Amino acid sequence: MIIQDLQVNSRKLPLRMPFKTALRIATEIESIEVSLILENGVIGKGAAAPTFVITGDSSEGMEAALIGPIKNALVGLDITRFQTALQRVQSCCVGNPSAKAAADIALHDAYCKLLNLPLHAFLGDKKPLHTCMTIGVDTPEKMASDAIKSVKDGFQILKVKIGANPELDIERIEAIQEVVDETTKLRLDANQGWKPKQAVGLINEMEKREFNIEFIEQPVVSYDLEGLKFVTERVGVPIMADESLFSAKDTMKLITGRYIDLLNIKLMKCGGISQAWTIASIAETNGVECMIGSMMEPAFSVGAAAHFAAAHPNVKYFDLDAPLWLSEEPDVLKYNGADIQLSDSPGIGVVEN
Repeated sequence: MIIQDLQVNSRKLPLRMPFKTALRIATEIESIEVSLILENGVIGKGAAAPTFVITGDSSEGMEAALIGPIKNALVGLDITRFQTALQRVQSCCVGNPSAKAAADIALHDAYCKLLNLPLHAFLGDKKPLHTCMTIGVDTPEKMASDAIKSVKDGFQILKVKIGANPELDIERIEAIQEVVDETTKLRLDANQGWKPKQAVGLINEMEKREFNIEFIEQPVVSYDLEGLKFVTERVGVPIMADESLFSAKDTMKLITGRYIDLLNIKLMKCGGISQAWTIASIAETNGVECMIGSMMEPAFSVGAAAHFAAAHPNVKYFDLDAPLWLSEEPDVLKYNGADIQLSDSPGIGVVEN
């Protein structure tokens, strides 16, 4: 079944409220959407969003990669050579992980539609998914108020953004801890906002105060792996790599060097489902558990990530709340509080709301 064409469309999606981290404030996202058209009329859909400050991807660069080298690599190929198609996406150009993710997702969607299987069935499992809810970095009072609302909405795990004005971080966590009960777990994400010694001091103080912290993401700048290891070796709370992890090679380095305890996989960083599966499998072989995360990105690409997470046995933690921040209702996922329902339609599918 020949791939006849690859088309790209983009549209802007406003957020319900500003999304604030130590790296940026987002009020909208740009959804780059891919249609992969097979000779029998089947259309595989893919989507991605640029996150300049993390992946280096811009919307203009993503569209250029998709209608240039990625399209050239796929058009004319028989999609039943599925693994060759996935490999061509990864090897046709350097970088561009988010553009590659959109094409990889479209290939999975098209191939599963051809086989008349939902993506999770093609990948081989459908374990339950329960996401955390993100609390954007802000004043301690605002973050505590947001935490109360999220718990009322059914979220028992909060992902708390910190690292902007680190001198406020203890006060922020204390304010949240005071308004949630002891069953609510906190995942902290410093988004590279701390220095290594500062991170150790702050985390040790949080441990002394017995905050209910499950793990801490990316405490120091992404390229400072020795700083990351310095923190990991000196605190009791597990440390997770996020911005330091893009590829399977990064995975090997982070694990063999014992720089971290956990990994955060995102399709937009690694280039799609095929690469995410490799990363999770390498980590599984080495006894390191993974979380599936997402950027602020379209529901369709988060849906693809959810199918992957439901199927891979080494994805143990889930951070898939991005569609709940968008002004439009998600159509490929259904949320009931923290619980996520996947579609059983072929491909990434559609759910009834």
